[in-house]
Amino acid sequence: MTQKGRQLAAIAAAQLLAMSLWFSASAVVPQLGALWQLNAGHQAWLTMSVQLGFVAGSLLSALGNVADRMPAPWLFAASAVVGALANAAIAVVAHPQAAIELRFLTGVALAGVYPPGMKLAASWCREDRGFGIGLLVAALTVGSALPHLLAALPFAGGLPPWRSVVLGASLLALAAAVLAARCIKQGPHAGPAAPFDARYALRGVVERPLRLVNLGYLGHMWELYAMWTWVPVFLLGAYRQAGWSPVAVRLAGFASIAVGAIGCLLAGSLADRVGRGRVAIVSLAVSGSCSLVAGGFKAHPGWLTALCLVWGVAVVADSAQFSAAASELADTRYIGTVLTVQVSLGFLLTLVSIRLLPAAALWLGWQRVFALLAIGPLAGIVSMRALQRLPAAARLAGGRG
Repeated sequence: MTQKGRQLAAIAAAQLLAMSLWFSASAVVPQLGALWQLNAGHQAWLTMSVQLGFVAGSLLSALGNVADRMPAPWLFAASAVVGALANAAIAVVAHPQAAIELRFLTGVALAGVYPPGMKLAASWCREDRGFGIGLLVAALTVGSALPHLLAALPFAGGLPPWRSVVLGASLLALAAAVLAARCIKQGPHAGPAAPFDARYALRGVVERPLRLVNLGYLGHMWELYAMWTWVPVFLLGAYRQAGWSPVAVRLAGFASIAVGAIGCLLAGSLADRVGRGRVAIVSLAVSGSCSLVAGGFKAHPGWLTALCLVWGVAVVADSAQFSAAASELADTRYIGTVLTVQVSLGFLLTLVSIRLLPAAALWLGWQRVFALLAIGPLAGIVSMRALQRLPAAARLAGGRG
């Protein structure tokens, strides 16, 4: 394997392990809900607090150009350690309010993991940047699903002790920190160290090509994390109603998220050949269609699982292409800042969609509420179509748009 191949594999492995922190509490919501008597709003905050912490950490990082002024491997490693410790503390303190606060701190720490990881992947790729960042997002996808796999492990009492899942995710994040510190280096396509310039954090809003890419990303993010958060819960209800195995539904929840790794890799490879805009539009159309019809399959858990697997592939397939497009449109000195701004805006929006679904379900029912997520893919398609008509689209995917 070439040095490039080894580095991309190491970056992806570290990202996979570190991102297991994201849904470590969400995966044990049934246990925590029963133990702490949490309502739907409190359960949503176990995920939303991570999103909010990530946004806060990303904005601070972007304003200080942190991802472009600090060595990315060390920033990645230090952030993974902080996130692991904050997440593990939940198992020690075992209090609902403290859990939300510690999840917020975990999110802040993950802001030093995901954007620097994308910058590292981009530093090793040029013509194949879509695939390189796609590999990273594939790792993030599997890492985000890992707690659901841990929660599916058989235990004598049925569901596993929640502390085992939370602490297991923290151990994986510590392994990621070791891997980042010892094995990962920046590639030959990294830009020079950037001088401090807080104004560059606004480029993604002010410059029209970057703004359209970011609007497309926002449409994608409106759907993605709400789907990842609530589809496993929806599957749980469908499987229980049918009397199916609780272990099977945990595996189905894991698979509906983890299968997105396949979509990331396929979309990344294809986008480098046919264009980022085309791949993003097709992915958005497929995932948006799934969100419109998913609720109608609650009485048929087998078909629902099959649909969620298709949805899981499509819902994240385009994610890396928005990041790759932003990196191709940005000043090479500030790629880290541009990507950090992009993800901070996207994750800020996820706070709305994640909280909206359980609230709207009280009025619409879970069979209809997922259709609200189709708003995002529709907006994303409109934005990417507008970008394709601009001269700047020639800078994407080697001129393929």
